[in-house]
Amino acid sequence: MTDATAVNTTSDAPDLLDLPPLTAGHFARIEDKVAALMRTQADVVAMQGEALLPLEACIRSAVSPGSTALNIVTGPYGETFGGWLRSCGAEVVTISAPFTGAVRPEQVVEALREHPAIDFVSLVHAEAATGNTNPVAEIGAVVREHGALFMLDAVASVGAEPLLTDEWGVDLCVIGGQKALGGPAGVSAVSVSARTWERIAANAQAPRRSYLSLLDWKERWIDGGRTALPHAPAQLEMLALEQAVDRVGAEGLAAVITRHRAAAAAVRAGARALGALSPYVLRDEDAAPAATTLRVPADMDARDIVSAALDAADGTVVVPVQAAAGALAKEMIRLNHYGQAAERGVVLASLAALAAGLRVLGVTVDGDGAAAAAGAAWDEVIAG
Repeated sequence: MTDATAVNTTSDAPDLLDLPPLTAGHFARIEDKVAALMRTQADVVAMQGEALLPLEACIRSAVSPGSTALNIVTGPYGETFGGWLRSCGAEVVTISAPFTGAVRPEQVVEALREHPAIDFVSLVHAEAATGNTNPVAEIGAVVREHGALFMLDAVASVGAEPLLTDEWGVDLCVIGGQKALGGPAGVSAVSVSARTWERIAANAQAPRRSYLSLLDWKERWIDGGRTALPHAPAQLEMLALEQAVDRVGAEGLAAVITRHRAAAAAVRAGARALGALSPYVLRDEDAAPAATTLRVPADMDARDIVSAALDAADGTVVVPVQAAAGALAKEMIRLNHYGQAAERGVVLASLAALAAGLRVLGVTVDGDGAAAAAGAAWDEVIAG
C-alpha cells in the first residue's frame, strides 16, 4: 500500500468503527430524550435522514386530494411546503409575510374565517435562512380552535427558543439536531399526535412501504412496543443526536436558550453600531435566536463582503458568516450563531471580521463601537 492510499490509523482519530450494535431499547431511549426536549407526550419517531425527510413525510402522510391547506410562508422552507401540498392534491391557501418580519396571528384568523374548509396548517417556527421567527403559541391557539391539524418545522428553533409542542397544540413537530443542538444533520425526529395518526390511517394516499412512510414506523415500531427495529439504524447519527441532547441537558435548556438570545441581541446591536450593515429583520421580537441576517448597502454585493470578511478573519475562531442563497444572495449576509457558535467570542470575532472586510472594500466602519455595543447587549441578556 502506497502512502497515497494508506488508511489513517492514528491514535487521535475518533473511534467510529466496530461499535456495539444500537439496540431497540437504546433507540427508544433516545426518542424519549428527544420527546422530553420537545415537551411532548405524543409518539416521537427518529427518522434516518436530514429534517426534510420527516417534513415531506408529514405532508404526504396527512394531506390528500380534497384537503384544503393553509401554508404560512416567511422564508424558503415555507415555499417548499407549498409545492409538496399541491403535489398531494390539496387546495393551498397561502399567507406570506415579508422576510423582514413575522406572520401575525390575525392573518391566520382571517384566512381560517375566509376558508373554513382548511384542515391542515403548516408553519416554520424559525427560518434560519431569513433570520425571522413566528409567534407559534398564538398561531397554535387559533388553529386549535379551528380544528385543523398543525404542522411545525422547529428545526432551527429547538434549543434556541422555547418549544412547547403539546401546550401549543402542535400535531406534527419536526426537529433536527444540526443547528442549536449542535448535533448531526443526518438524523431527525417528528412527534405525531393521536388524531394525526387517525388522519394518516384514513388517507389512502399516505405513503406505505416507503422511506417517507410514517405509518410504517407506527405499525412496525410503535405498535409493537418499540422492541424490534424495522431496519438497521443510522447508528453514528443516533448516538451523536443523543450526545447533543444530553449536552443540552447538562448545560440546562434555559441556559442554552439564553445563550442563543444573547448571541442574536449582540449581533443586532453590533451591526447597528458598526455602520454600513443593518439587521434584515426589522423588529427585535421577530428575530430568530439561531441566526441573524444583515442587509448590505444597495451598491454592494453581500458575497464580496463575506469573502473579504473571511479572508480578514484571524483564524483563531471559526467565523460562521455566509451570504444568503438564491435571490437574496446579493443583499443579505447570514451569521449562524447556533449551537456551540452561540458564544460571545464567536459573535465578537464575526463582527470584527465583517468590520475588517468592509474596510478592505473601502467602507468606513466603527469596529470598536460594534464590539462595545455587542458586548453590552450580550451582558444584558445573560444578566436577565
